[in-house]
Amino acid sequence: MADDILINGEPATQLPVQDRGLHYGDGLFETIAVQGGQLLCMADHLERLLVSCQQLKLPFTQDRQLRAEVESLARDVGRGVIKIIITRGSGGRGYAPPVNPQPTRIVARYPWPEFPAETIDDGIAVRVCDTRYGHQPLLAGMKHLNRLEQVMARAEWDDPAIAEGVVLDIDDNVIEGTMSNIFYTSNGKLFTPDLKQCGIKGIIRQKIIDLAEGVAIKQISLPELLDADEVFVCNSIIGLWPVTRINDRKYKVGSIGRNLRDLLIKQEYIGH
Repeated sequence: MADDILINGEPATQLPVQDRGLHYGDGLFETIAVQGGQLLCMADHLERLLVSCQQLKLPFTQDRQLRAEVESLARDVGRGVIKIIITRGSGGRGYAPPVNPQPTRIVARYPWPEFPAETIDDGIAVRVCDTRYGHQPLLAGMKHLNRLEQVMARAEWDDPAIAEGVVLDIDDNVIEGTMSNIFYTSNGKLFTPDLKQCGIKGIIRQKIIDLAEGVAIKQISLPELLDADEVFVCNSIIGLWPVTRINDRKYKVGSIGRNLRDLLIKQEYIGH
């Protein structure tokens, strides 16, 4: 559970039942890692949030208040997670947005999740999900509140030995993990899926693209991924985890992912 929650700047745990985030998933979210009171990649998260608000035509202008609220909850936190949710606010029944919406902003602080220590060095086992993502280029890349595809994909397994699932789209292209972005190497070159049709353009995904240079962003088939030399997944909370197994295919923990993780830590993009 969240340690503290602010709704529109006030401590609270309840929303109006007519909030459009509840009715239609009409909103966005960001998840930010906190280490030593520092909000990692804060500027990147807020920029993506504001750009996504513009794409959704969600008139959010309380970015200064939001920043202050986020910073207040992160203060004196040794290690934790801040989640931001912005909805279009309350409205009547029907899909048509309110004429003068009053967005709802939610900031919640969560304890740091307890991941097994060996995931960082020894890697994780991953399965390929049956659930497929549909295509919607207008929503591709952003962290909108419609997460039912991810919920369905993650509900496919309860084996604690499986840490993540690979999700394909309706054309059988590899897109991402249920909670992470995917990279793989082949003959020393780094690849990551094209997310023009669906998926989330993660903050750490972009940092890796910037740090590695020359990353090939392309449509990737499952056989291509399974035939990789090295695979790893990333997000703002887990940082970078090497993958040592996808279904029955095994991989070694490689130097490219390990070196990138060291660079991400050095640049203070992820925690350690």
